[in-house]
Amino acid sequence: MTTTDPRGAFALIGAALRKAPGGECRQLTVSVANTPVQLSPEDCRTALYGRPRRDEELRTAIWRQAVVEARQEPREGAGTGRLLVLWLAAPALYRNLYRILRQSRIERADLEAEAVLALLAALDTVDPDGPDPAGHMIKEAVGRMWAYAGRIRREVPVVDVARFAEARNATTSREESGQQADEWELHVTPPPRRDGLAATLRFAESSPARREGERIGALAHCAGLSDIVFRARRHEEAELIGTLVLRPTGVRR
Repeated sequence: MTTTDPRGAFALIGAALRKAPGGECRQLTVSVANTPVQLSPEDCRTALYGRPRRDEELRTAIWRQAVVEARQEPREGAGTGRLLVLWLAAPALYRNLYRILRQSRIERADLEAEAVLALLAALDTVDPDGPDPAGHMIKEAVGRMWAYAGRIRREVPVVDVARFAEARNATTSREESGQQADEWELHVTPPPRRDGLAATLRFAESSPARREGERIGALAHCAGLSDIVFRARRHEEAELIGTLVLRPTGVRR
């Protein structure tokens, strides 16, 4: 299995390599048996991972030349050489990458990003004339992926402390009250007068931030108080005869 996630780092590296100046037509010149051989990026990948049995001399020559050119290119340049090294190294990481993904609940994009960081760090320190420069870089990338997976496994998800405290401190929960979350209660508190509601009726809410005129009007209509509410809006200086409070169901009174 060698498919890549289109959102992952490996796919982005491949796309960037093709768009980089000289990326598509880039030729890597390697020396095999004292004979120069020009290879395209696809040719290099085939030589490194293709079948039948690989040519170890050609494989070593490809990695050495790719590392040398990547380290010699200017930092402010297109970075084609570094992109090529990353692109060539990606297939060697697939086996461990898929093992980690099967064992852990980790985002593939994050895992690929960790591998890329390790490859770039190793590229700056690896000896291109060493016995196996590719093996060193790939080992560093694999180790960093497993280390990242280990850190993620040790992370323990926790509840939202603020919301938990708010729910715990509530006097009556929505479930305990048996009411829907969007239900409201209407409370009319008239003074001890025999003639009842005879002056302006004023509405108040439990919180200024939750003013809902349409909701209040609907509740007043259901309670048969529409006419009183209408007159209350037209006579602001009239005598206060009572208080009507609109609050969410279950809130402390």
